[in-house]
Amino acid sequence: MVQGTTSDAGKSIIATALCRIFSDKGFTIAPFKSQNMSLNSGVTEDGREIARSQIVQAMAARAKPIAEHNPVLLKPKEKNASQIMLLGRPFTDYNYEDYYPKCVPQLIPHVKNTLNFLRENNDIVVIEGAGSPAEINLMHREIANMFVAKLHNSPVILVADIDRGGVFASIYGTIKLLPPEEQSLVKGFIINKFRGNLDILKPGIAQIEELVGKKCLGVVPYIPNLRIPAEDSQNLQKSNSQGIIDIKIIRLPQMANFTDFEPLAWEPTLKVTYIEAPAELGTPDVIIIPGTKNTVKDFQWFEEMGFVDWIKKLHQTGTLIVGICGGYQFLGEEIIDSGVEGGAPVTVSTLGLLPLGTEFKSYNKITKQVTTEVVGLPDFNGVKVDGYEIHMGRVWPKSQAKLFLRESERALDSEEGIISTVSEDGSILGTFLHGFWDNDAFRHKFIEYLFKRKKIPLSSELKLISYAGSIEKGIQEIAQAVKNHVDVGYIANLLEL
Repeated sequence: MVQGTTSDAGKSIIATALCRIFSDKGFTIAPFKSQNMSLNSGVTEDGREIARSQIVQAMAARAKPIAEHNPVLLKPKEKNASQIMLLGRPFTDYNYEDYYPKCVPQLIPHVKNTLNFLRENNDIVVIEGAGSPAEINLMHREIANMFVAKLHNSPVILVADIDRGGVFASIYGTIKLLPPEEQSLVKGFIINKFRGNLDILKPGIAQIEELVGKKCLGVVPYIPNLRIPAEDSQNLQKSNSQGIIDIKIIRLPQMANFTDFEPLAWEPTLKVTYIEAPAELGTPDVIIIPGTKNTVKDFQWFEEMGFVDWIKKLHQTGTLIVGICGGYQFLGEEIIDSGVEGGAPVTVSTLGLLPLGTEFKSYNKITKQVTTEVVGLPDFNGVKVDGYEIHMGRVWPKSQAKLFLRESERALDSEEGIISTVSEDGSILGTFLHGFWDNDAFRHKFIEYLFKRKKIPLSSELKLISYAGSIEKGIQEIAQAVKNHVDVGYIANLLEL
């Protein structure tokens, strides 16, 4: 089991590396994270919603992502409330003070059963913890760290982030705050994200090994520009390129599935920036309104910040406006919430850029993988686009709506709503489809479309990336770094391989 001294220590990345390393050795591997709090999620083949990090770990393990890889997914909706996804389906909304006394007892049997299922059907289960095991206010009731390790006496590897400073204190404090029976499960630690001269660090490593009685299994170097989808929004960065196409993404308070935009941020011809105030917009070529876990409250924030007038003004001057999921709902004329999104029933007038309305009338959630075809823009027509839907609320046409993407066997009056629409002049795109920029053919056409709108001739030497290929390269890169710098043989011995 991989645990960390803090959040963002690198647990997910190290677990991903171990999945690939042991898969390369011919073992069947399953990732497992009993409880993940994240607004970055994806959908399995059978329509279950799990955290994106476990999907990436399954890719590293060469396994098909399934709900059992992440049985409990917590999706924050506002300051003190979240939605619980249990085995990929909506379970309940909860206030934080109710989670441990009322919800956790109901979740524990599912955590135990899913771990047992994975153990029975795989050679190795690579378990990732959450946050830190030494949260002394939660240790007696958590279900993500030592609770899981103790179910089968799983050996624990502790990951510490040296890049943020205080690495030795974090290792010492984490281990010493654990009760003796939990300390005994910690079999070693990894120092992650190291930059500098290792010889200077070695005396400190020798001292901390003696102080805590645990072996340092290795020091993993900091890897810049590692192209593996990020687990949460604290990893958000603007694109490293200074491309000539300027894309601004509005960072909503409850922004969800920002991995939708990583394929754009990785393209060298694009410059992607997340912004939180209208004054930061400038005069971009594209404005993207992302998905959100709380459409109504985030639109109210959006309106209070002054984005409505700015976006309408920029659209009139030629900026392309794109809305994904909740952002798609923003583009319509109104949102009618019967109280599903939280709070009292309310009707909210929205941007009015597309002839659509949205209604939240039940707790039902649509989660499924989808294959569509572009039908609403001549530059794109006929391109196949795969992705997935994760949304509540139904979008319906208030007048004639022009489809952008078409899913076969889905009517305009479907209870699932219209999956995607486009304005008549092609300047406003809205869709429920997450992951559609993951498709290389579509994304490359989109870039060509942006160049055409900007009236810039396309160069025959235009550099475009493969998104799936970039992720695979990132997995190989971190796996190789761990193989080069961590005592993987010691870990294999812990597993009695």
